[in-house]
Amino acid sequence: MQGEAYGVLFLTLLFQIGQPLFTFLDFVVTTEERFDSRTKKTTAISFVFVKNTAGLFLYYVVIFLLKAGFRGVALFSSRSRHLLIGQRSAFRKLRQFATHRNPATPCFWFHCASLGEFEQGRPVIEALRMRYPKAQIVLTFFSPSGYEVRHNYSEADLVSYLPFDGWRNPRRFVQLVQPTVAFFIKYEYWYGYLRALDRQEVPVISVSTLLSSSNVAFRWYGGFYRHTMRLFTHYFAQDKTTAKLLDGIGVTQTTVAGDTRFDRVATLVAQSPEVPLAAAFTDDELVFVAGSSWPPDHAVLLPVVRDFADEIKFIIAPHQIEEEELLRIEAAIPYKTVRYSRAKAETVANYRVLLIDNVGMLTALYRYGSFAYVGGAFGKSLHNILEPATFGMPIFFGNRSYRHVNEAKALLKRGGASTVADAQELRHKFLLVYRDKNRREQLAATTRQFVADNTGATDKIVRYVTTHIMR
Repeated sequence: MQGEAYGVLFLTLLFQIGQPLFTFLDFVVTTEERFDSRTKKTTAISFVFVKNTAGLFLYYVVIFLLKAGFRGVALFSSRSRHLLIGQRSAFRKLRQFATHRNPATPCFWFHCASLGEFEQGRPVIEALRMRYPKAQIVLTFFSPSGYEVRHNYSEADLVSYLPFDGWRNPRRFVQLVQPTVAFFIKYEYWYGYLRALDRQEVPVISVSTLLSSSNVAFRWYGGFYRHTMRLFTHYFAQDKTTAKLLDGIGVTQTTVAGDTRFDRVATLVAQSPEVPLAAAFTDDELVFVAGSSWPPDHAVLLPVVRDFADEIKFIIAPHQIEEEELLRIEAAIPYKTVRYSRAKAETVANYRVLLIDNVGMLTALYRYGSFAYVGGAFGKSLHNILEPATFGMPIFFGNRSYRHVNEAKALLKRGGASTVADAQELRHKFLLVYRDKNRREQLAATTRQFVADNTGATDKIVRYVTTHIMR
């Protein structure tokens, strides 16, 4: 694991060093150009060509170094090895797909960097599959964390790694796939692919775009990035800030649609099954559900469990379900605790704490909650708070790693969520809503309405495809 961490750090530094190099050269070259009033058209074309050639040259130098970096990191990183193996087999899979490609049917290509972006693209994939059942769908990933989990995704006709950007790969890819429309999810801006699609006049849609003013495209040296971003046919932005930033660089083909993840979560919640054992456990009592919790979360959560387990019930679904961690949780709770795998429907109501020792059930478990604690914020990142919000309940989470999670900040602003620094603060904030039924119901309605207010992005995207591209 340490080797992988060093590998990721190396590749990150490589990209960060390369990024200002080619954008700065791009700036230098463009400032040396002079405007000739006698040949306005020729000078303008020359200006764009020189600007893009300078940036493009160093862009591909960085891509070359990135590939070399992955080969070096692969010596001690299994993720990098998976990526390189997948890269080598990508065109073989693409050629096989091409032999069965029916040019009379539409082909939708979705590219996601990793698993998180896939969850944002998934509602659009599945909506288009329903709208165009005979269409072919190609799904590509850059990261192994996306491909290795979703390589068997049933709604796609082909799932593959995206071959590295470059001079040749994008043109080969587009020729083999022959996409009708390309969808890049959230942050993806591969110039070679965008240029190859543009040359074939293939519409390119950016889904759930989210940008900030710190993005290199909005800096004085970001000319190459700005040119790259103008190659998209349409942006479906998550918020007005992103749309305003795009407008500032001359990109006006933008719709503020919201985040498709809200649609995905709403669908998951609607489809989540009942959990009879959990329903029997609740026995019509108030239940506090703690989801995706880590040891630092347990240090905050378990004292509250000890204080209130006589009054309400707790469902704890830790992120790590290794035996050592489960034993540690059980030892910290001197009340009647039972693991899900050992519970029986006839007696589970006699317990005060239900400890979940499996994965994949958390979404369905939130339906039984009146309060939720979501883990991760005392570590690398807060986990999914949209699931408990969809069911409607006050939500608590740690006060550290959450500021990059837009929905967390939005729910805090609305009052439906609260951050806590320690067990004492969790106890205090929990009591405020536990003792006040009206406030509890009000906050539950707030979180539920927050999700309802932000759904609908998928419909906007599909409607645009249907009316502007597939007509």
